[in-house]
Amino acid sequence: MTRIFSGVQPSGDLHIGNYLGAIRQWVAAQDVADTLYCVVDLHALTLEIDPAALRSRTLETAVGLMAAGLDPDRCTLFVQSHVPAHAELAWLLECTATYGELRRMTQFKDKGNDQESVRASLLTYPALMAADILLYDTDDVPVGDDQRQHIELARDLAIRFNSRYGDTFVVPRASIPPLAARVMDLQRPDKKMSKSTGTPLGTVAITDSPDEIAKKVRRAVTDTESGVRYDPESRPGVANLLEILSVATGEDPRVIASRYDAYGPLKSDVADALVELLAPVRARVAGLSADPATVSAALEKGASKAAGVASVTLDRARAAIGLTPRPR
Repeated sequence: MTRIFSGVQPSGDLHIGNYLGAIRQWVAAQDVADTLYCVVDLHALTLEIDPAALRSRTLETAVGLMAAGLDPDRCTLFVQSHVPAHAELAWLLECTATYGELRRMTQFKDKGNDQESVRASLLTYPALMAADILLYDTDDVPVGDDQRQHIELARDLAIRFNSRYGDTFVVPRASIPPLAARVMDLQRPDKKMSKSTGTPLGTVAITDSPDEIAKKVRRAVTDTESGVRYDPESRPGVANLLEILSVATGEDPRVIASRYDAYGPLKSDVADALVELLAPVRARVAGLSADPATVSAALEKGASKAAGVASVTLDRARAAIGLTPRPR
C-alpha cells in the first residue's frame, strides 16, 4: 500500500483551514493507504511557547484530530517527541543539508524577518520536517501549497543522502488538494489562515459555536466591486469564501458564484455550510475532552507502532553514514 505521512503543529486551535485543507483528506486516506499522522510538538518549539500551553495544546490537537475522524485503529496517530528517532535523524539530515538551502526557505524568511533574535531551530527545522517524512519510507505527503518547498527539500536531501551513502531513503512526493489547499484568513485574505499568527476574527476554529462562525463569516473582508465572481488574483476575499463553500458542498466555485448577486447571501450560506459541517466534530471534541485516558492510550499505541517503523530506517541511515552500531 502507498504510505502517507503528515503532521500538524500544536500551536493553537485547529481551524477550518486545517480541516478543509488537510484533515478531511487524511481521514479519507485511512482506508486506501498506510497512514501515519503526527502532532509535531518539536516544531512548535521554534517559536516562543509556554511549556504548560504546549502540553495542553498537544493533547487538544490530538483530540481535534480524533474528533475530525482520525481513527487510531485505522491509522497511526502519535506525538512527534514520543518517537526519539525524529530528533536523531534530523541531525543526520542537518549534516546533509546546506546553510544556503535552509536560509532560502520561504517560511524562515517570513517568520524570522521581523525578529531581533531568531532561534537556530527556526532555520534548521526543515531538516526535522524531512526527518519526520523520511523515517517512515513515506510515498506521499499531503500538504498545503505553502509547504511544497519543504517537501522539495526533503526530496533533495533523500536523493543526496542516497547518492553519497547508498540507497537508504524512499524519495517522497507532495500531494496538494486542488481546492482549499490554502484557506485564507477571513480578515486578511492575502494571508493563510493560521493557528498562531492569524487574526481572531479571521480564524474559524473547528470548535467555534454557530454564533461565532456566523459572526466571523459575516464580517469577512471582501472588496468594493459589485457582484460575485470567482477571481482569486484580483478578488481574494470573495474567492476565499467561494472556495470554502466549494469544499464544504463539493460544487465548483465558479458555479457557486453564478448564483449570487451580492455578498450577504453568499456569507450566510458559507456560515450555514460551516455550522453544519462542524457540528459533529464539535460534539466529538466535547466527548473526547471528557475522556483523556482514551486519547492518551491512542497516542501511546501510535507511538509504539511508529517507533517500530522509525527504528528500522534510523538504523539503516546510521549504518550508511558510518556510525557504529548501538550497544545492545
